[in-house]
Amino acid sequence: MSAALADLIRAEIAKAGPMGLARYMDLCLAHPEHGYYRTRDPLGALGDFTTAPEISQIFGELLGLWLVQVWLDQDRPERFALVELGSGRGTLMQDALRAARMVPGFADAAQLCLVETSPGLREAQAARLAGHQPSWLDRVEDLPDLPLLVIANEFFDALPIAQWQWQAQGQAAQWRERGIDLHEGQLIPVLTSAWPGADPIWRAPNAPQPGDVFETSPASSAVLSDLAQRIARRGGAALVIDYGYEEPESRGWTADTFQALQNHKPVSPLAEPGQADLTAHVNFSALARSASATRVAPVLSQGSLLRLLGAEARAAQLARSAPERAEEIAAGLHRLTHPDEMGLLFKAMALCAPAAPPLPAFEPAPLAPSGETS
Repeated sequence: MSAALADLIRAEIAKAGPMGLARYMDLCLAHPEHGYYRTRDPLGALGDFTTAPEISQIFGELLGLWLVQVWLDQDRPERFALVELGSGRGTLMQDALRAARMVPGFADAAQLCLVETSPGLREAQAARLAGHQPSWLDRVEDLPDLPLLVIANEFFDALPIAQWQWQAQGQAAQWRERGIDLHEGQLIPVLTSAWPGADPIWRAPNAPQPGDVFETSPASSAVLSDLAQRIARRGGAALVIDYGYEEPESRGWTADTFQALQNHKPVSPLAEPGQADLTAHVNFSALARSASATRVAPVLSQGSLLRLLGAEARAAQLARSAPERAEEIAAGLHRLTHPDEMGLLFKAMALCAPAAPPLPAFEPAPLAPSGETS
């Protein structure tokens, strides 16, 4: 598989010149015949990485209850689209829907829509979610015109990025795009075209130094902008969880987060096209800017979100009901929430229509007027 895709990439570069990183990622991950996500189940011990829903059922259950609370707070729409972007094996949604059974009416009102392009993962999702009659979509643009309740866990990190590097040579100091070229038949990194506008999308407080890098993801911005406009018009909410960062003043310019994983270990992103998972850290500040049609709540760490939603209490409940699994349950909770594990690296961002009620965990409920109690 990798040889065929590598030959296609080499042929395109030979014909058209150096290839941008976004194009390279798109071919490696989503080529209809040889793309990484089209040819395998990447999850688990036999795959290349493990996601939170596969670590502990607590993750999906708590997100399911978050969705239910949003539905209740927004007056229980009689029909809405329950959406997951990049649904993996269907584990998260299976756990979420099991927890949602606690509230009558939610599942009956939901039209389950899974945005997923991998044939193998669609099969796994179908097996887990058969009782909920899911429909599969290739693109966010194909979602029904309904209120949306959306979960996107480790979806945006796999969307293509562009990288820009500051090159200073005399009077020709400028941002140049990082790309990929050929040298003696091998794929190599190069600098290509200059930044097309006067200024990059975001500025650090310090002047860039030679070699400094920043990243953009027009694909991510386009997806979230589409979702935000739909939610602003029809209602609902979206919850995005991924590894990533905001843009604090102290960050500076350097943000080279492009990486490849194979067999749970870092590898060169250019070594075997289509055979490794290619990702980049999500810029949550850029995502928030693209969702300007909605109200975007302050970003939380994954650990903070899960604790606010009751992760410790749920873990204790599971351990009481299955004491033989107590160590496993505690280990899963630790991995999801501890600052040295996924707790800080992974962030959570939520958005809703501007006039919608406060988002659970992210926003405090308004205080009752003086003299009243809630």
